[in-house]
Amino acid sequence: MKIWTDRNYPIIISCAKELSRWTEIEVRDFGYKPIEVTENTVVVRGSMRDVMKLNLRLRTAHRVLVPLLRTRCRNIRDLYEAAFSIDWENIIEADGYFSVSSVVHNNTIRDTRLPSLYTKDAIADRMRERCQRRPDSGGENIGSAVFVYWERDEVIIYLDTSGEPLSKRGYRKIPGSAPMQETLAAACIMAMHWNGRAPFLAPMCGSGTPAIEAAMMAMNKAPGSLKGHFAFQSIKGYTRMIPGETAAKVAPRQRAGATPEQIWKEMVLDAKEEEKTDSMPCIVATDISPDAVENAHYNAIAAGVAPYIEFKVCDFAETPVPEGKGKGCVFFNPEYGIRLGTYEELAPVYERIGTFMNEKCGGWTGGLITGNPDLARLVNLYYKTRVPFFNGPIDCRLFIYPGCELKGQNLS
Repeated sequence: MKIWTDRNYPIIISCAKELSRWTEIEVRDFGYKPIEVTENTVVVRGSMRDVMKLNLRLRTAHRVLVPLLRTRCRNIRDLYEAAFSIDWENIIEADGYFSVSSVVHNNTIRDTRLPSLYTKDAIADRMRERCQRRPDSGGENIGSAVFVYWERDEVIIYLDTSGEPLSKRGYRKIPGSAPMQETLAAACIMAMHWNGRAPFLAPMCGSGTPAIEAAMMAMNKAPGSLKGHFAFQSIKGYTRMIPGETAAKVAPRQRAGATPEQIWKEMVLDAKEEEKTDSMPCIVATDISPDAVENAHYNAIAAGVAPYIEFKVCDFAETPVPEGKGKGCVFFNPEYGIRLGTYEELAPVYERIGTFMNEKCGGWTGGLITGNPDLARLVNLYYKTRVPFFNGPIDCRLFIYPGCELKGQNLS
């Protein structure tokens, strides 16, 4: 397959478990019609323009993958031969750099590093045979990227056009303890149906991820515009002219076509022009830890949204609730008593969260994500929905409280 000139091939968008529902919503909002949705993938059809657009715009996805080969694979030798059969000389620059990652569920594999290593060897051997030299390889996300998915006796080898996962926006310079992944924060905000115009409160803000993601949504900032490198930028042909393509803003008088590099630069320029900051909502992020607030502010600066977030050091119950600006959303990501804290320590905290939302945020939409249902019961608010999410390996629920109304022991 010629990735830069083929117009209609399958594009697999991978995401964390339970996020595909929200990735599908994003994809449909972009005008795509998914041809398949699984627990952790959304599949569309498109071209290299679509590959780049999805990398630039998606908020809840992990990677954008293009399948190169799907075949039976019984053992590691089969994997080597399958990888060797792909025309890597047309995909990876001979003097470039590539990395390989893999997910493997095959009982013949004891060492999970082997599939990546054998795939690297196959690519290097093929390139050496066809080009008389081979690219460097390693674990850094600085060049092309390959992803291997091996389930039982079937393997799919993908060209990973993202490289470093899309969840790593590039702004979280200081993560803090047990940070919330950016894609999960974005999905939680989507699940609360925040409109980007009403106020948004993020008490217990930690490293600031929910507030930063909310600010990026409100200003229509493309998350990919923050990243310095995508793996598609190292695919062979990225700087070569494609007849019939255009990039009017970058090369206005260029009639012979446009390069993928020029098309990408134009996409980023378009995304910047679509940002809007003239009617930003009130976004407040607080934490009792001065270090956490300082780190969150630093991360917001890196994301380019610091002027639109009010940071304050205080107990969550003292978070200022803006008046006269409409009913907004208040979002909590407290400790679960799994990685941090114990039930005995956290029980009064959850009780106080419910009190704060009811007394200070009446009429607002409240949201609380936790991996501890026993603690969630102590919030004592009426919830409309429990949305399943995974925070890393932790099975969580986002409780959504319309109006933040008291409802006894509704969670039993």
